[in-house]
Amino acid sequence: MNRLWACVAALVLGVNATVAIADDTPVVVELFTSQGCSSCPPADEMLARLGERDNIIALGLHVDYWDYIGWKDKFAHAAFTKRQKGYARSFGNRAIYTPQMVVNGVKDVVGNRPMDVTDLVQAHVEKGLAVPLTLRRSGDSLSISAPAASGLAEADVFLVRYTPAETVSIPRGENAGKKLTYTHVVTEWSDVGDWNGKAPLAASVPVTGSAPIVVLVQKKGYGPIFAAARLR
Repeated sequence: MNRLWACVAALVLGVNATVAIADDTPVVVELFTSQGCSSCPPADEMLARLGERDNIIALGLHVDYWDYIGWKDKFAHAAFTKRQKGYARSFGNRAIYTPQMVVNGVKDVVGNRPMDVTDLVQAHVEKGLAVPLTLRRSGDSLSISAPAASGLAEADVFLVRYTPAETVSIPRGENAGKKLTYTHVVTEWSDVGDWNGKAPLAASVPVTGSAPIVVLVQKKGYGPIFAAARLR
């Protein structure tokens, strides 16, 4: 977790030796959740089901503000709480809550309401994202590319890594006595550069390990996600 939100310099280079190409995954679903929240397990299960679909990038972001009630979430980080608060300001929400799902950075929904989640996700499946994004990995180098996109607002390019699944026994707090499996648990979130769409995006960043890789291009200030891709 020591690389969380670490800024990595992006080099404008291409990578020719390709060993993996990103899936076509146009919908990003972020779940703000906590092991200390009794309302969250149904949403965690919903995220797991969504994450089985090839056209959905599921990301579980564990927040830390439930830790005070008796159980410290081992996946929680203050940076994820900060991100959730940023969305609240962007959406005009007066408070943050769990379980909250945010879809493509533009709308939120209560994460344990399956029909509401399904309807919102489907609407964004049909709409798609503004810009196609391609990832290629060769060894410890990841190339990120996208065509120029006129009229695009200033955006951050984020590199995200996650753990596919991990089971946790929870002895205290609202979920005391439960053994729960969490999926798509975000472990790293790095800002690897900026892009405004005026020229094609062509960046290369270092990566290590076998954890899945997600790249998001998102309007600055917790705005819409313009592009997303994943390598698993």
